[in-house]
Amino acid sequence: MALDPTAIPALAAEYASRDPREILAIAIREYAPDLAISFSGAEDVVLVDMAAKIGGRFRVFSLDTGRLHPETYQFLERVRGHYGIEIEAFFPQPDAVQKLVREKGLFSFYQDGHKECCGIRKVEPLVRALRPLAAWVTGQRRDQSPGTRAEVPVVQLDPTFGSEERPLVKFNPIANWTSKQVWAYIREHGVPYNALHDRGFVSIGCEPCTRPVNPGQHEREGRWWWEEETMKECGLHAGNVQK
Repeated sequence: MALDPTAIPALAAEYASRDPREILAIAIREYAPDLAISFSGAEDVVLVDMAAKIGGRFRVFSLDTGRLHPETYQFLERVRGHYGIEIEAFFPQPDAVQKLVREKGLFSFYQDGHKECCGIRKVEPLVRALRPLAAWVTGQRRDQSPGTRAEVPVVQLDPTFGSEERPLVKFNPIANWTSKQVWAYIREHGVPYNALHDRGFVSIGCEPCTRPVNPGQHEREGRWWWEEETMKECGLHAGNVQK
């Protein structure tokens, strides 16, 4: 039974400093089976591992843009087998991709910015993924992108994909964690991870838009490196960007 949307701010305040497992347990208890974990990277697989140990019904989905690294596809398959779960893949609409490539080529984002391509390959598929859900779970951390994620709460009414008519709750259980805590959990619990992490990749997205970072660089410097440093969101978490 879903919580009253008006109760979400109070819940966010109450659980602001709680362990991620407690936050995730609330999500599963209140929203399963209409709850899904958005899965693509190290933070997300930590949440999958926690959810599997908590138990209960939850879904897992991933956005296959068609431009992912081979290692990412291998990672997705390892996670599927390791946890014995289905990973629902959502793909972009072929006609939209074909139109973009026909008119602007395969690398238009280097000139036009990533918003248009991400809108077609990620945002529109996410809208379809979220359509049947009452809540979703993300691996956002506040220290991932100081310009856009520093104020991310552990639970919120989704400001981007929800509405008054159809509220959508967004859980960010590891918002308070650091990258160091994520990797400590991965190592302690033997959680699968993307092999690209061993080659200097920290934040991993599509192959043309992701590169390794050097020691001392912030992890988001490996994403869309040709664009403004402080506004690196692809649209999935556009509500983080203050107008």
